[in-house]
Amino acid sequence: MIDDLAKIFLIFIIYSTMGWIMETITCYITTRKFTNRGFLIGPYCPIYGFGVLLICFLLQKYKNDPLILFIMSIIICSFLEYITSFLMEVIFKNRWWDYSNKKFNINGRICLETMIPFGIIGTFVFYILNPAINKLVSFLPSYLSLIIALVILILFIFDMTISFNVIIKFKNVSKSIKVDSTDEITKKVKQILLNKSFIHRRLIKAFPHMKIKRKELEIDSLK
Repeated sequence: MIDDLAKIFLIFIIYSTMGWIMETITCYITTRKFTNRGFLIGPYCPIYGFGVLLICFLLQKYKNDPLILFIMSIIICSFLEYITSFLMEVIFKNRWWDYSNKKFNINGRICLETMIPFGIIGTFVFYILNPAINKLVSFLPSYLSLIIALVILILFIFDMTISFNVIIKFKNVSKSIKVDSTDEITKKVKQILLNKSFIHRRLIKAFPHMKIKRKELEIDSLK
């Protein structure tokens, strides 16, 4: 049981890292600048890891029907992106990404432009990539997979602790900012955080289109 959990965690980390690489490359093509994408400091985007695990565990019964699997991949990944956006906004009072300017979007949280690639990537992962990744991970001796998983888990938890502490600071908007415009509030908060540590600046650069959803901030807590 523990061996299986360790291997599942390693697969999760592998796909989270692949997602980070894909996001980083896409961002570089667009901006011609390297950007450490994602909420966490390390080179991984957990939403991709969760997405792949959901596809691989939930869609086994559709393995003989590529079209249904393609459609279900879109549904699963779009739901995951939507619920992640919603929860992050509720918890941290920030809109971290916004597709409102894209055609066929739902509340700015998901859009057709990203949904179709979800289906393509999900189908590719299910039929081609995941069998190879599973085989690779299975080659590891149980004790080695446990050690590697444990080390990565410790680093992952440490990363989450630091990163979420930084993200929580985005809930604090200074009461001294006497404006009603969300865009103006966001601009001022970004200016403050860009003068803070590397970790604060990294998050701003990773989510350049984020918007503060509430203005009752306390800048003193950021000092």
